[in-house]
Amino acid sequence: MLLMAITRSCCIAFAAAALCLAADSSFTGVIGDDMCKGDHKSMGGTDAAKCTQECVSGMHAKYALWVGKDAYVLSDQKKPAQYAGKKVTVTGSLNGNELQVKTIKPAN
Repeated sequence: MLLMAITRSCCIAFAAAALCLAADSSFTGVIGDDMCKGDHKSMGGTDAAKCTQECVSGMHAKYALWVGKDAYVLSDQKKPAQYAGKKVTVTGSLNGNELQVKTIKPAN
């Protein structure tokens, strides 16, 4: 009986781990911030990279991946800095509107 319960627990744990691994997806979009809503015109014509960096450093915005009109705040707030204003592919999993970042690479 105890062996059966342990076996069942192990099977459940392995199944949960497999689901977590399968939950990763790829998202392609532009690294921006969660404040400008993907439109940097309100910053007086500043380019997307400069606007994003200024909003994150000076206005406490967070780096976000813009996929069309959808924005996903990135869990890693350091690595996206090098890609501000650029098109990238982020691999990770969604948790609400936050994207748990595994990798960020330039998009083809």
